[in-house]
Order: sequence, then structure tokens, then C-alpha cells
Amino acid sequence: MIDWDRLLVKWHVEFWGRQWNFVDIATLAGLSYLHYLALLAPFHFNWTALWLAVALYFITGVGVTLSFHRKLSHRSFNLPKWLEYFFAYCGVLSLQRSPLEWVSIHRAHHQFTDTWKDPHSPIQGLWFSHVGWTIDYRIRFGSYEARLKNVGDLKSQPYYRFLHYTYPLHSIALGVVLYAIGGMPFLVWGMGVRTVIFLHAMFAINSVCHTWGQAVWDSGDLSKNNWILGLLTHGEGWHNNHHAFEFSARHGFEWWQIDVTWYVIRFLQAVGLATDVKLPTETQKKRRALSNKFNEESLKENACGIGSWSSNGAL
Repeated sequence: MIDWDRLLVKWHVEFWGRQWNFVDIATLAGLSYLHYLALLAPFHFNWTALWLAVALYFITGVGVTLSFHRKLSHRSFNLPKWLEYFFAYCGVLSLQRSPLEWVSIHRAHHQFTDTWKDPHSPIQGLWFSHVGWTIDYRIRFGSYEARLKNVGDLKSQPYYRFLHYTYPLHSIALGVVLYAIGGMPFLVWGMGVRTVIFLHAMFAINSVCHTWGQAVWDSGDLSKNNWILGLLTHGEGWHNNHHAFEFSARHGFEWWQIDVTWYVIRFLQAVGLATDVKLPTETQKKRRALSNKFNEESLKENACGIGSWSSNGAL
């Protein structure tokens, strides 16, 4: 049964019981506009717009999963700078924040996974872990002075600083170009539908993949593998695999665990563009394999208690 009184109180605290700054308001406005565009999809459908959305879903999505996540956050492989910057730019067009902010949040997530310091853990509520954290600047960084302290390697590069201060402008420009080429169908499907679906798929990695699914590795947290999200997020849904082996460029370890991002990395490796590709050894896998039943309740108690986890290899 849903505890409506508790839910309403929590929503009051998240929306009206705290201070809002410009970033929070702008984020909420942007999310609202994108959802509004997506709702117009049935009225502006054509096949060209649909296939455009599919293409952009892949290009911008891999920009996030390959660049923001596996390359920049975890340094799972190396690329020539021109190609690294290209994939980062594709990720910017996903409207999931600049590389600096995305990587900073994600590194904090791995450092404090499923504790109260985690920027988006479901121990603070499923709604919060899914989208509530995105409109609460203080939860993500605590204070202006504390922001981006864990991404000095990226801040030292002018290109990433440029993307950080200009990143919404690139998606606005893309929207203008799409509208100029194909009118409302291209804008609605290429910006609205494509962006909203991928946003919620990636948000669900934080909420759903720390709540429902299968844990096959002793990762020391609540992470789960979820095959549906594995498909929707180009392989990111194999989340327990990822938390057990953060350094790995591959998330889908079994042949049936579809990991599109890994297929792209593997291709780049085959043609000599991706180097120093990191994968877990069989010995490392044996150490992490769960020999006993996964004790989720014990993990939840640890998450809410005094102690905190720091995943092995966290950045």
C-alpha cells in the first residue's frame, strides 16, 4: 500500500520545503519542455523523423556511455584526442549535462555508492534516485566551492571547460537545425522523443538498477543487472557487472548480455584507435563471484548505518 502521507510530505520537502537556485529552475524548465515536445509525437509523426530519432538516440547515447562514462569517468581505455573529443561532443547533445558535471557526479556515486553521500541512491527514495536529484544542486555538489573537485584531470583541458560553460547552446543549435530541415516532426522526434526516452533510461540506472534485477557479483552495494535497461542504454544496464569491475570497458560479460557500447569500443580497438582496453581477469571474477545468496537486507542496513562503502577502484 502506498503511504500517501509520507509521499506528500517528501514531495513537499523536495519541491517547496527547500531553496531553489537558478540551475535547479533551469533544469526543471528544460525537462518540462522536453517532455512537452515528446507528448506532441503522435501529432507530428513521419517515418523520416522516427529514423532520425533512432539515429540520434544511438549517436548521442553512445556519446554518454562510451565517452562520459567508460572513457572519462573510469578511464577504461584510451583514444586519440580528436576521437575522444568527438564522442564527448556527441554526449553533450544528449542534454545530460556537461562532461565535467556528469563525470564529477558519477565519480562521487562510485565513491559513496548507496550511502547518504551518494548523489542519487534509492535509499533516499525511488523518485529521488530517478529524477529528484537532478533538480537539487545542493545534493549533487553540497556547495558551489565543492563542485567539480574530483575532475581536475578534465578541468585542465580547455575543450572540456568550453563544453561545460556552453553545453546547453549546442543542443539548442541542434534543435534549430532540425526544425529548419524538417519542421516540427524533426524537432519533436529528434529532440523531444529521443532525449526523453534516453534520459529516463539513464535515470533508471540509478533507480531501477539499484532496486530490481539480478546481482551476480559481490559489489558491496545494491547494484543489479537489468536486461531491459541493458538494451535501452547501450549496455549500461549490466550495472552489477559494472560496480563489481568499475575499470572494465566491457559491461556485458556473457554472450547474451547485449552491450552495444562495448561493441563500438571493440571495433575501435580492432582498427587500432582504442588502446589500453581494460577487462577483468578470470581470477578477479572468481574473487567477486557470489558463492552465497545475495543478502540485500544486510546491504540496506549497512547503507543506512554509520559505515559507508567505497567501491574498489573508485576514482
